[in-house]
Amino acid sequence: MFLDRDGTICEEVGYLNHVSRLQIYPHTAGAIRRLNEAGVPAIVVTNQSGVSRGMFPESLVTEVHRKITEELAASGARLDGFYYCTHSKADECNCRKPLPGLLERASREHDIDLTRSFVVGDRYGDVELAHAAGGRGVLVLTGYGSGDYEYHRQEWPRQPDWVLPDLAAAVDVILKELQ
Repeated sequence: MFLDRDGTICEEVGYLNHVSRLQIYPHTAGAIRRLNEAGVPAIVVTNQSGVSRGMFPESLVTEVHRKITEELAASGARLDGFYYCTHSKADECNCRKPLPGLLERASREHDIDLTRSFVVGDRYGDVELAHAAGGRGVLVLTGYGSGDYEYHRQEWPRQPDWVLPDLAAAVDVILKELQ
């Protein structure tokens, strides 16, 4: 299971330009712990173009991921990896979501079959990422999700496989699918 970071695991605050602004959703640790218990890898995939835009250093991305790891561990949950793209759209790299470069790298490093994978995120780009990799896309209504869904879904060439309130609900559905 691939998870978007901002708006899915933690509050969407625009550009998370300081670790003090990190607010992990209360349901996140329990949801990820259930994935851990079920033996489902939980991997973060996130665009962090604030680095290439000069808004914050790449070291902040590492610091935020360390803080997320610590907070989840305190609740008995763990993430199996963090993959991020620091490029802007203008860079036209293959790792910037919704292009599948991050998933392809993670699948090689963790021996994951992308066609059996799920991407959970609060933007349509996360759903596009899932579909581009041959997996299934889950749109959560946290972060930008509600607005993206309400105001733009009629424009989407392919709808999400599921639209759910939050990460905890997504984990419920995915664990049932995997049974």
